[in-house]
Amino acid sequence: MSSAIRRLSGAVVMSAAALTSLSAAAAGPVIDTMARIKESRTITLGVRESSRPFSFVNEQKQGQGYSVELCLAAVDEIKKELKLPELKVNYVVVTGADRIPKLQKGDIDLECGSTTNTKARQEQVDFSYTIFVAGMRVLLANGTKVETIKDLDGMTIALAKGTTSEKLFNQLNNSGEARMTLTQYANNGEAFKALREGKARAFAQDDALLLGLASKEKALDSLSLGGMAFSVEPYGIMMRKGDARLATVVDRALSRVYASGEIDQLYAKWFQTAALSIPMNRLTRDGFKRPNKEAGVAMLLGYSI
Repeated sequence: MSSAIRRLSGAVVMSAAALTSLSAAAAGPVIDTMARIKESRTITLGVRESSRPFSFVNEQKQGQGYSVELCLAAVDEIKKELKLPELKVNYVVVTGADRIPKLQKGDIDLECGSTTNTKARQEQVDFSYTIFVAGMRVLLANGTKVETIKDLDGMTIALAKGTTSEKLFNQLNNSGEARMTLTQYANNGEAFKALREGKARAFAQDDALLLGLASKEKALDSLSLGGMAFSVEPYGIMMRKGDARLATVVDRALSRVYASGEIDQLYAKWFQTAALSIPMNRLTRDGFKRPNKEAGVAMLLGYSI
């Protein structure tokens, strides 16, 4: 091989290496929460304060609920994967508005709440397999009906900040299809309180969350859901985008819970009680039979969640 050819071959190898390095840099740093968990022997779960029966805190500020229990199943799987005898679980309360920023900053490792998997959110975070499918509706005083968009005309609607209902109802209002007064509140609890105190005629949120709140406050005899469904809301456990090792373990844990039938007992524990009865819908059941990560959709053509 001539010296000129050797020099050319060396240049090609160096160029390929440089391109590989540039591509890796463009993709951003590799995220490996599993390595940090192994070193610290600690994992931090983001939980909601008042998203019953999915995620809430007890008097000791520990996470409780359906989504939290699924996250704890993932924690057990992480312990096995990392061969850790013990793994400390910390809980941090998050809101609809700050759950994604707290995840991105590393304040939490998993978000165990009632977060809808949407196309827009997929650009910022990753989701586990679907753990529940809700539908967005409005909660109203008995005797008030919302069967069409026009039924919303003139209503004051309570919304929780950072939610898909806030986004969709602002789209509806800006389009002129329904002329409403929209009032944002910090969380579901505050929005529900506004409805109960007459500051709003309706509270827009996912149906299971609305029923969970009304059940806790023993208000199911005076409040009911509107008939119109505005969107399909598949919930997932949120993780940092690109956190591939963690995502693999979380999905493996969920697959095991689904395939073993444990999910039926867990569902019954939180959704089929003396105080609250939410039958498992077809989309939720299909998600257990065929785990998927399909994004939510608005039922109204041209609107997004």
